[in-house]
Amino acid sequence: MTPLLRLLPMLALAVLLVGPLTGCERESETTLRTSVREEGVKPPVEKPAPELISTQQAFTEVSTKVTPAVVNIRAARMRSLGGEMGPLFEDFFGPFFRGRPMPKQQEQSLGSGFLISEDGYILTNAHVISDAEEIKIRLSDRRVYDGRVIGIDPRTDIAVLKIDTGEKLPTAVLGDSDLLHVGQWALAIGNPFGLDRTLTVGVISATGRTDVGIEDYEDFIQTDASINPGNSGGPLLNIYGEVIGINTAIVASGQGIGFAIPINLARLMAGQLIEKGEVTRGWLGVSIQPLTPELAESFGLSQLAGALVNQVIPGSPAEKAGLQRGDILLSFGGKEIAGVRELQMMVANTPVGKQVELQVLRNDQRLALPVLIVEMEPPAKAAPLPSEPAGKQQGLGLSVGPAPGSEGVLVEAIEPRSAAAAAGVQPGDLILSVNRQEVNSPDAFSKAVKAAGKGKNVVLLIRRGETTLYLAFPAS
Repeated sequence: MTPLLRLLPMLALAVLLVGPLTGCERESETTLRTSVREEGVKPPVEKPAPELISTQQAFTEVSTKVTPAVVNIRAARMRSLGGEMGPLFEDFFGPFFRGRPMPKQQEQSLGSGFLISEDGYILTNAHVISDAEEIKIRLSDRRVYDGRVIGIDPRTDIAVLKIDTGEKLPTAVLGDSDLLHVGQWALAIGNPFGLDRTLTVGVISATGRTDVGIEDYEDFIQTDASINPGNSGGPLLNIYGEVIGINTAIVASGQGIGFAIPINLARLMAGQLIEKGEVTRGWLGVSIQPLTPELAESFGLSQLAGALVNQVIPGSPAEKAGLQRGDILLSFGGKEIAGVRELQMMVANTPVGKQVELQVLRNDQRLALPVLIVEMEPPAKAAPLPSEPAGKQQGLGLSVGPAPGSEGVLVEAIEPRSAAAAAGVQPGDLILSVNRQEVNSPDAFSKAVKAAGKGKNVVLLIRRGETTLYLAFPAS
């Protein structure tokens, strides 16, 4: 075999080895497009819409101007681990430790707040610092100071803190939450999950939210700007950088539903807390309830706005002004009353000693009654009433007997499928009137029921415990 023939297998192997290597070298030379903008490379959108640019600049400017006034709040509490030393611990260390309580452990929570004065007053939520034994305030420049509690109002979840730095501090500018409209921009700044000074953007989703079940006095701003744990106490802002609310709560079961306390309410509470360390609320002295469609129709109203008086406290400003049970309150101090929660807020925020005009509907007539607001006090409890002899009557699906006193009749039984049961009447209720006719005996109840059958609706005034309320349902 010639030398050339002997080399052929080796040459073939060399070709097989070199081929793939050559291919790899060609692939490595392939250039890829990157997202890095280089000189001479145009972006996909050369000229964004001017509206987008201006909006982006507005958000950036708000963040730049307001963030220095936002603070991080760290509250420390000592919590017991609960219970006593376990049996294994006692067996190991002996009877010396038997029955001893478990040691306490420090618990820390994070929240937000914002400076409202150059000398160091801070507005935040009450729940951020409640039961705190130590409060640390960190400023935007990362300096840390001890926070001092000036006052807390748990009923609105508002608190005022104070730090002493010996210098003027940047402050937030408070806006006017009464001027808000649904759809306006809303920006939230806070420390969600400990992430300092985070900005989120959304819109005002609703105003005047009540019956949320968070606080005693509710008038929340609803927003879809992201609010997360740690945002509590931080500012909700408009596009001018003005504070319009205090970020307070989220709906855990939904996304994009957050609530903020209107700054106008917070301003009132903060002023009182700074001045005297507590909040004093106005008191009218009535028990009120919402209007149902049946009640509104029975009282001659074409809409559900207003609040129905079901009890007037003896000796209260309401009694002195001439208010009566069955009156419908339409306006307070010139402002229309949308419902029960709105009236409660109006009265509570009225300065003590101020005289306010009430617009009242009574027997299809509108009355103007001046009332002098006094400091809130607990309503007087009704005294127990003596018992009376027995006797029973039936009507409206109810079986009633004499009440333990001279007022009303006692509901002893109720037909489960009756209209009265559907309206909420319960055994043990005391019926005081039927269609505004007082019933003080079972016989009077029977006569009133027969008369009520001629109308469209039946309106019962009942007393349940210490509460009185109206219930309405169809007569037939």
